[in-house]
Amino acid sequence: MYIGGKWLFRIFRGFELLFKQSSLDRIARKEVTLAFRRWNRPTVKAGGRVRTASGVVLIGNITIAHASALTENDAIAAGFPTLAALQEMLGPDDGTQVYRIELNGIEPDERVPLRGDASFSDADWHTLTARLARWDKTAPGYFPSILRTIGAHPEVRAADLAAMAGVETLKFKQDVRKLKEFGLTESLDVGYRLSPRGEALLEKLREHRL
Repeated sequence: MYIGGKWLFRIFRGFELLFKQSSLDRIARKEVTLAFRRWNRPTVKAGGRVRTASGVVLIGNITIAHASALTENDAIAAGFPTLAALQEMLGPDDGTQVYRIELNGIEPDERVPLRGDASFSDADWHTLTARLARWDKTAPGYFPSILRTIGAHPEVRAADLAAMAGVETLKFKQDVRKLKEFGLTESLDVGYRLSPRGEALLEKLREHRL
């Protein structure tokens, strides 16, 4: 999307849509209801959900569009000031399909309240340590080391954190995403930080020398 001379989302190959805050605000107000992108294949699913800093963007229908048939109304619905700006973002026809993605608003992210919960019941502790053990089968202690690395280096680029962990950047991001699903980490404009829940888990792991 394009507002005020800036692109308001990028699509990472093979995974997800990322939105800037100004765009999220407009999606929440239902002012932006569409996105368009050239893809070899869709990187989000119809009916899917994309988590963002402001909540979960709800994805509606995804259909193939024809760039030559797009209208000024399509451009405005996608947050562009003009059809020409939308066409400029899509670029020349290189044989790649143009997809029309419906954006159906934003819901609260259920992980947000979880992040602030620093208390652990016995059941919580068992669930988390069992999950870490399952993830760590091929490299014992790897996921706790990610928590320690993020805790010691908040707001550091993922590529730099991955180098510290000795893994590729893409793998590191995927692994941090697993921790995020349990409310243990938070994504920042640059890098990550531990949530209060993540800090509490890391302290508990230290106590148990895990």
